[in-house]
Amino acid sequence: MKHYRSKIEKLIAELCPEGVEFRELNNVAERNQGFGITAAQMKELHREGGEVRIFAGGNTVADIGYEDIPKKNVIIKPSIVVKSRGYIGFAFYDKPFSHKSELWSYTVTDSQVSLRFVYYYLLTQVGALQRKARATSVKIPQLSVNDTDSLKIPIPPLPVQEEIVRILDNFTELEAELEAELEAELEARKKQYEHYREELLTFGDDVEWKELGEVCLSISAGGDLPKKYSKGQKAPSHEFPYPVFSNGTEDKALYGYSDEYRIDHEAVTISARGTIGYHTIRQPKFTPIVRLLVLIPDDEKICAKFLNHVLSVTMIGHSGGSIPQLTVPNVKRIRIPLPDIDEQNRISDILDKFDALTNDISAGLPAEIKARRQQYEHYRNQLLTFKEYAGK
Repeated sequence: MKHYRSKIEKLIAELCPEGVEFRELNNVAERNQGFGITAAQMKELHREGGEVRIFAGGNTVADIGYEDIPKKNVIIKPSIVVKSRGYIGFAFYDKPFSHKSELWSYTVTDSQVSLRFVYYYLLTQVGALQRKARATSVKIPQLSVNDTDSLKIPIPPLPVQEEIVRILDNFTELEAELEAELEAELEARKKQYEHYREELLTFGDDVEWKELGEVCLSISAGGDLPKKYSKGQKAPSHEFPYPVFSNGTEDKALYGYSDEYRIDHEAVTISARGTIGYHTIRQPKFTPIVRLLVLIPDDEKICAKFLNHVLSVTMIGHSGGSIPQLTVPNVKRIRIPLPDIDEQNRISDILDKFDALTNDISAGLPAEIKARRQQYEHYRNQLLTFKEYAGK
């Protein structure tokens, strides 16, 4: 007696040992057209609890009422929505819906074909369809109706389809639960870090308060782009050895050179425009550009690490006007608590350890989620790979 490693193998051996039939998608499903609606209209009509979901490109959706669009445009059968423009993808939806006219969807018409099975199979084709969309479109990647209408789908016997759907539904649910657990762990560590930071940076009357202008050797704004600034250079070179920082929150830099604006001391920088108040420590020899404020601490009064930590719990105000921004005078007047240097270092060491714990999981989380998704996709692709029946 032959032993099978899984129920799927047994079903395939019993029901389709010679392979399965492949059929074009438009032979097993009806294509639904969308209707004309703008992004502004979707935003205006959207409301919580709307009974009809409208799909647009990417992940854009709007939930609206039945009365908001003509009844003939509402699709009430479970369907697969084709995200045909930009990022190519598919969405399974089993409630009333519709979509913009540049999208289309499919409703299965063959009683021996599982819609959810077709959906899972289509997910295995996203990479190939994305490449096709890029190859046939000059600007934004775009699929044509024929690209999906003519796509061949394996159609194993219905019991095989249903077992694969059962397995993949369970696997999808498990993956979502694991991702939620990882994200919850990250959130817990962040809250723990914030709690200890608040505790350690709350002081009594025995600690004096000083303005930043009193504890920094200088507070200045960055200069204009240096003349030898290389906009496309992302790594240091002999000609462009120093990082050039703007006001962005990402710790990324391009490289250039400027004797006039180069900072040769450890400093704390604060974003003056854009993401106002974002601050971080910068190591010596860097060039700040406009909209980045540079604080060089007086080492005898305050250490850079403590200054950076205390700014996290300090209200950083900005000037009024149509475009809010920080100015050097604003920052100079900010008051902070100032324990002695030894206490500053003790507090900073503790917070650095908590920060490292949080950053470790924060950096590792995307990689862990990516690995789990790749594992899931590999397993899904294995389940949905069939030998095509050659016929007699």
